[in-house]
Amino acid sequence: MLYECDGVRVLIDPGSYSSSQNNVENVHVILVTHKHQDHLHIESIETILKNNPKARVITNKSVGKLLTEKRINFEILEEGKFTMEASVGIEACGHNHAVIYSSLPAVENTGFFLTGGFYFPGDSFNTPEKKVEILALPVAGPWMKLSEAIDFAKELKPKICFPVHEGILKFLGPVHKVPEQELSKVGIQFVVIKDNETKEF
Repeated sequence: MLYECDGVRVLIDPGSYSSSQNNVENVHVILVTHKHQDHLHIESIETILKNNPKARVITNKSVGKLLTEKRINFEILEEGKFTMEASVGIEACGHNHAVIYSSLPAVENTGFFLTGGFYFPGDSFNTPEKKVEILALPVAGPWMKLSEAIDFAKELKPKICFPVHEGILKFLGPVHKVPEQELSKVGIQFVVIKDNETKEF
């Protein structure tokens, strides 16, 4: 997804479920939360960097190992660390991917909190020690239940949240009705962003 604030364009988790990220221009920062292919598609990052050679790639150590193998320059930003891109602040939040199953090895996951109160948690329900105004809310995946997503949004109490991490449901239909219904009861606006649509908050 593409986040823009004060003219700074931040591309988050260019994964294998889409290709539109390969055409994005004027990218200043690429953030990668973790190494799963739906969040990290090396070929896409290479293409994005060809089109945006000055873009910074910011991620954690486990993703960094994969980028190093491909000779892609990157910066490490992990839990509690902070950086700036012009007027936009980027803070790393959390350590681990949510548990998919107890016997599977833990995966490093870094959420990102950006200027404007925007929070992108990656594949986790880690709660930042910040006031979240806009939440990218995961709504589907093998590591979560929809009820957990709704409770997570209720806990953070953003003004607005929008669904992410729903690529696996592309052919099964959206799961937007229940979160929209439940979150509206507590004053949280649930806004669906369609493919290739831009929303301003």
